[in-house]
Amino acid sequence: MKMKAIYSIFLMVAAVALLSLGVPVHASTMDDRIQASAEKSYVFKTYLKDDDIKIQSKDGVVTLTGIVANEFHKSLAQETLAGLPGVKSVDNRLELKGAPPTANSDAWLRDKVKATLLFHRSVSAGNTEVDVKDGIVTLRGNATSRLQKDLTAEYAKDVDGVKDLRNEMTVLKTSKKTYRTAGEKIDDASITAQVKMALLLHRSTSALNTRVVTKYGVVTLNGKAGNAAEKNLVTKLVNDVTGVKSVKNKMTIE
Repeated sequence: MKMKAIYSIFLMVAAVALLSLGVPVHASTMDDRIQASAEKSYVFKTYLKDDDIKIQSKDGVVTLTGIVANEFHKSLAQETLAGLPGVKSVDNRLELKGAPPTANSDAWLRDKVKATLLFHRSVSAGNTEVDVKDGIVTLRGNATSRLQKDLTAEYAKDVDGVKDLRNEMTVLKTSKKTYRTAGEKIDDASITAQVKMALLLHRSTSALNTRVVTKYGVVTLNGKAGNAAEKNLVTKLVNDVTGVKSVKNKMTIE
């Protein structure tokens, strides 16, 4: 009987030990998955590829450290991590490379305009030169069509702080498209991050408290809009964000 009792106690101790080992192993697997998903995301592979970002996750609590090019990259990294499954919170300790531009300065405004153009697929941020002097934005570079040229100006002019805009872009005679297509596969966390940043950077939508959820490229929007025109503008801007397949705008009109 004594041997059976000892054996039973041994089995119980072994079971408890296995269970206690299982918790950190599971957590570690989840944390590894979070880190891998972030590093493989469209945002990190496209916009943040030249930044030095270290991702550490512990039980879903993510800490970001390293150096990024500007404030918008810092925000984009945080929004992307926050949208990944299993992430409970993000402690963003990223630092900026060099001294950041003074708020409301021409350099600060130039960065905002460039960031705004970056997320929209119907314009080509890479082919657009942005100069700012005394709050007046001048656009140069190449556009594939008159429509793209006008849309680039529309997006740039809607950035908070822009006093006026001069559009000196050249429309190329070729019909070759240089921007990304709607069919490109992009992960949902990257789409959500881009949508949030795009709405924040546009003057017309920056003050709106819009909740964004993305599933298989379909973006669902909730929140409040002042009127129908404001709601329609949100739909238009989100529809043109890279990777978005369709938009379900469930915002209510106040």
